[in-house]
Amino acid sequence: MTPRTSATLPTVVVTGVGLALPGADTPRELLRAAAPRRPYEPFDTGARIGRRGHRYKDRATRLALCAALDALRDAALIPGDSEELTVPGGTVGVVASSNLGNLDTACLTAAAIAKESTAALSPMGLPNASSNVIASWAAIRFGLRGPNLMLCNGATSGLDAVHWAATLVTAGRVRRALVIGVETCNPVVEGLLNSPAGEAPGAPGGETAGGPAGETAGGPGGKPLLDGAAALVVEGAAWARDRGAEPVAALGRYERRAGLAACVRALLPEDRAPGVWFTPGASPGPRAAGAAVLPGTVPRYDLTAAFGRASGALGVLQCAAAVGWLGEAGAGAGDALVTSGDDPTDAVAALLLRPPGRPAAGPRQPGGAAA
Repeated sequence: MTPRTSATLPTVVVTGVGLALPGADTPRELLRAAAPRRPYEPFDTGARIGRRGHRYKDRATRLALCAALDALRDAALIPGDSEELTVPGGTVGVVASSNLGNLDTACLTAAAIAKESTAALSPMGLPNASSNVIASWAAIRFGLRGPNLMLCNGATSGLDAVHWAATLVTAGRVRRALVIGVETCNPVVEGLLNSPAGEAPGAPGGETAGGPAGETAGGPGGKPLLDGAAALVVEGAAWARDRGAEPVAALGRYERRAGLAACVRALLPEDRAPGVWFTPGASPGPRAAGAAVLPGTVPRYDLTAAFGRASGALGVLQCAAAVGWLGEAGAGAGDALVTSGDDPTDAVAALLLRPPGRPAAGPRQPGGAAA
């Protein structure tokens, strides 16, 4: 089979955004919330998906289902008064990202087996220990029968999920894909990231568990952890147009490199500055490697300041905020640059989002590398 050249790859657009986190209900509210974190009440998942959505599911899965429902409705793939798809289920794939989402279930399951035996486990709760439970439940709940992927890829996981969803579309595997990023805060996750030894509460025999690739413990005084989810619907522009969907952003080029500066330089054509930069954490200082490749006049948003360390959900959350920025800034304001991971982590991923309808500065290539 001959792969398609970059010139023939279809444009991939964002047609829906969903959020399930405290402090922001829309993409534009993410921008206004991007300030030092304030205490919020936990997101009420029952108010959106009801008791049926809670049955035998852990909190990460419930949050993911809430964000997914919001995104599918925003993309007009599900009517507001039902959960019935308006397109064939086989045309919709799912790509989910979470580094820590069901860690509590896995650790508590292992502890129960070590203390008693497998007889202590509930057959209804045991499937939640599977690493792909979030993506699977999203597909089951909404009847999405396309390819189903679950990523646990460290600091870049969320942006990697967006990229692979776009790759499924450009490869012709699906016409559209639901992308979910979710993390949750609970004693097991806090114990893993905040314990100096990385010991996860509930692990049998006091065994330790290392954090996901690129994750570092924040310590007791570090940023709190995200308890929420974000979701996008990415779709081939032609398929969106055929069903009358209105895109809110177009996906541009994607890069994944070993360092922040190298990644940003490879992504931006001819050193052109973006209109905004969604950073992976606190904005790099003037002497930081990443700061050297972008003018200090480029506005920066650090969503972790408002919502906590988002781990595998960060890239999806940043893309949702970029949609909000593009909607407010208008077509002439430039591209939105999103980066996840920084120099201490094992990799850095970066993605450009642009207003829908504006030509790309450079084509996407198979595999997502810059042209």
